[in-house]
Amino acid sequence: MNLRPLLGVVAALSLAACAMLPQLRTAPADASLATNPLPTRLTGYLKVGDIDGAALLGPPPAEASLRGQADRELYNETRALAGTPRWTQAIKDNDIWGGTALKSFACAAGKDVGAKATPNLYRLLERVELDVRTVGKPAKDHYGRLRPLIGNDQPICIPREDWMKTNASYPSGHAMVGWSWGLILAELEPAKTDGLMAAGKQVGDSRVICGVHFQSDIEAGRTLASAMVARLHGDPDFQRDLAAARQELARAPAMTCPA
Repeated sequence: MNLRPLLGVVAALSLAACAMLPQLRTAPADASLATNPLPTRLTGYLKVGDIDGAALLGPPPAEASLRGQADRELYNETRALAGTPRWTQAIKDNDIWGGTALKSFACAAGKDVGAKATPNLYRLLERVELDVRTVGKPAKDHYGRLRPLIGNDQPICIPREDWMKTNASYPSGHAMVGWSWGLILAELEPAKTDGLMAAGKQVGDSRVICGVHFQSDIEAGRTLASAMVARLHGDPDFQRDLAAARQELARAPAMTCPA
C-alpha cells in the first residue's frame, strides 16, 4: 500500500490545525516596545477595558497652548544633549530588557534582579510590561498625538523607523513601564524606595532626552501607570505572584554597582 498520499494529507491537516491555534503573543500592541524578548505564551494580568486610560488622562495639550509650546521648547532644547553621557543613557533605557533599564532597578534594590536570580519577579515584571501595552494602547489610539520627531530632522537617540509615524506619543509606554516597575519594586523593597522610584523616573525622562516623546506624554504615562498598579492589586493572580516575588527577592544575591 502506497502511504505517501495519506501521509501528505495528514501533514497538511496538521499544519492547518497549528495555524488555527490561538496565539497568546502576536504583534506587540505598542511598536515602541517591540524589541522586548518576551516568552511566546505569556500574557498580562489585565484585559482591555479594565482601565479607561483615555477618560482618565484627558487629551494631550494643544500644540498652540502654553503647555504644548513648553513641550516643543523642551524637545528643541534637549537636542543639544546629543552625544553626551545623558544621551547615551537614554539609548540604553530605550531597550527595556536588553539595555540597562532593568539593571538600574537591580542596582537601586541592591539585589540581583533577573531571569536566573529572581525568575518569579522577572516573570511578574514581564507580565506588567504586557499590561502597559493593554492599558496604554487604547489611550494612544484615541488621541493619536504625533511624536515630537515627526515633521523635522533633528537628532533622536535611536534610528528613525516607520512605526514612529503611526505609533502615538501620548501616553508614553516606556514611562508607564518605568513607573509601574518602580512602584512594584518599592513595595517589595520599601527601604529602597527613593532609588527604585528614581530608576523608574529615569526611564521616562530618557524618552524626552531621546526625542521620541514630549514631557506631557511622560507625565501622562506615570499617571496611567499609577492607576494600573492600583488595579493590579485587585487581581488574585497578581497578588499571588507578588507574594512569591517578595519571598524570592528577600533571598536574592546582593548586587553592587559602580557609582
